[in-house]
Amino acid sequence: MKTRLLVFAIALIALLSVAAIAEEPATTTAAAPASTPTAAQRFGTWGVDLNGMDTSIKPGDDFFKYVNGKWVATTQIPPDQTRYGAFNILRDLSEARVHAMLDKWAADKNLKAGSDEAKVAMLYRSFMDEAAAEKADSKPIQPILDAIKKEQTRADVARAMARSSAGFGRSFFGAFVGDDAKNPDKNALYVGQAGLGLPDREFYLRDNFKPQKERYQKYVADMLTLAGWDEPEKNAADIVAMETKIAEAHWTRAESRDRDKTYNLMTIAELEKAAPEFPWSLYFKEAGLEKADKAVIRQNTALPKIAKIFGDAPIDTLKAWQAFHVTDDAAALLSKRFVNTEWEFRSKFLNGAQEQRPRWKRAVAGAEGAMGEAIGRTYVSEYFPPESKAKMEKLVADLRLAMKGRIENLTWMSPDTKAKALEKLSKFGVKIGYPSKWRDYSKLQVKEGDLIGNAERLGKFEWEYNVGRLNKPVDKAEWGMTPQTVNAYYQSTKNEVVFPAAILQPPFFDPKADPAVNYGAIGAVIGHEITHGFDDQGRKSDGDGVLRDWWAADDAKKFEEQATKLGAQYESFDFPQLPGIHIVGRNTMGENIGDLGGILMALDAYHISLAGQPAPVIDGFTGNQRVFLGFGQVWRTIVRDDALRQLIMTDSHSPGMIRAFAPLRNVDAWYEAFGVKEGDKEYVKPEERVRIW
Repeated sequence: MKTRLLVFAIALIALLSVAAIAEEPATTTAAAPASTPTAAQRFGTWGVDLNGMDTSIKPGDDFFKYVNGKWVATTQIPPDQTRYGAFNILRDLSEARVHAMLDKWAADKNLKAGSDEAKVAMLYRSFMDEAAAEKADSKPIQPILDAIKKEQTRADVARAMARSSAGFGRSFFGAFVGDDAKNPDKNALYVGQAGLGLPDREFYLRDNFKPQKERYQKYVADMLTLAGWDEPEKNAADIVAMETKIAEAHWTRAESRDRDKTYNLMTIAELEKAAPEFPWSLYFKEAGLEKADKAVIRQNTALPKIAKIFGDAPIDTLKAWQAFHVTDDAAALLSKRFVNTEWEFRSKFLNGAQEQRPRWKRAVAGAEGAMGEAIGRTYVSEYFPPESKAKMEKLVADLRLAMKGRIENLTWMSPDTKAKALEKLSKFGVKIGYPSKWRDYSKLQVKEGDLIGNAERLGKFEWEYNVGRLNKPVDKAEWGMTPQTVNAYYQSTKNEVVFPAAILQPPFFDPKADPAVNYGAIGAVIGHEITHGFDDQGRKSDGDGVLRDWWAADDAKKFEEQATKLGAQYESFDFPQLPGIHIVGRNTMGENIGDLGGILMALDAYHISLAGQPAPVIDGFTGNQRVFLGFGQVWRTIVRDDALRQLIMTDSHSPGMIRAFAPLRNVDAWYEAFGVKEGDKEYVKPEERVRIW
């Protein structure tokens, strides 16, 4: 189910510089077989799935397959998914648990009226009522489409774009209120580029994405036809031509990652002067942002170009563009002819899914997107024992100590910068499991059996919540993920690392597993998030979360040299099934640095935990080997080719099968642990290994 909450989450990640451990599927939600258990399954007897390894392969030739080869050979991606692996296994588990909760609430006639549980139950039931959706067909969005048809001026179009922030549809620009990167105790308005219907600008501009662009134009025409819009084929061609111009104006993903370049504070008057073809004051007033007197402009050279495209485009094309995006956004909530058309293009064609997810799974995803923290309260009470939080606190303490030691022992960093780095580390905040205070949903109105109306009210509720932050103090207790999310993140403006409850299970964390495996798995995740505070973008904020240059110039130069070297390693990997597609080092730089720092810290922390005692040997594996096995196991991944193409082009993370080995090529201890030597396929000469943190 594609909801406004998805857009909200993407904006949060993009604008607040949140760096997560794993990619979040944009077009699918984890969907396991109906028999998925609601209890976490252990991996082997001490934390590693020995039956999933392929020990016939030399670790130095293909470490991913050495750790996961038999699992890959015997595992199939579920037909309603586009990739599968360790993260999906836990997402399946989380989904099954939430499903059980929602079924229980939906059947409970004694829930207190107006309670969060009652609202979640109504949302869930409204989505599950497929017969009602079929009967309504396109009627629920007809008032929006009728209003678009009545637009006569560009001012009318701009007003509708502004209203789409709280409902169905899109705008050429994205507005959002979040932590001010240079004054992180206060919220600020951010404005950035938007307006595309394909996943990335490259899909419009590169020859090897020509089939995707052509199929997209057909999809636009199909959606306009379903919406009853005049001249769907002609309008589809005009829409794609206009979006291609917008794509040409867009910054690349690498440029949009640069936190220095994307912080451009302007008054609204300055913005109107820089991009006069768009009615900014009118837009902000209609969006409820009339109190904003300034904004942080993210892509400052792109916005004037996009505004000019808006000013030059025929009104009829702008209206058809709006009609398409309203229909596209709402399609998953309408009748089967809309649902299937959207799925055929976005899930099957672009990502390779073979089957539509069952309706209950889409209903679970919709309820979670709407009231995730309300569900999270019950999830935590049932599935997150206090001892897990206590053990995580010990792990985090060890990882912090390991990072402290690594900073202190750096040979390339000057004493002054080193002191500031240690100060930043000392100020790291840590959140584990669940929020200290829960989201208040009392003002959210939900009505029985009103699926589209509920989605519209939810969009309005979320937008008003977001707009209400403008110029107010930042809520330091707020979380960017729900407890049942299988992920973790670092937020630069708060200088904090956050670990939701759902990731603290096997294969990432098992209280009964060998400690070495836990350090290699969840320990590397913790280290990954800590390293995000010191990656190519996170390093630009100080210990108080303020975006500023606190590095000595020579230290920054040395850092960039090593980062560039790391990026070149990742760009050298080939994907034979996808000719012409390569990882873009600058797109994935932060995550790649995070993976390298994470495993280095995890190994150090494991040895700290031994307190001078020798590591035991288990089933013939040394302690260091087990750390690396734990690391490689969490990146077990199989991906459909179409999904892999999109992941490489749009995700800030490298694919899992790359993450399992690529960082280790720069870790001396890995070579020693597995006897990797010159001539092995994954061998890198010592002088060519990347040394950052």
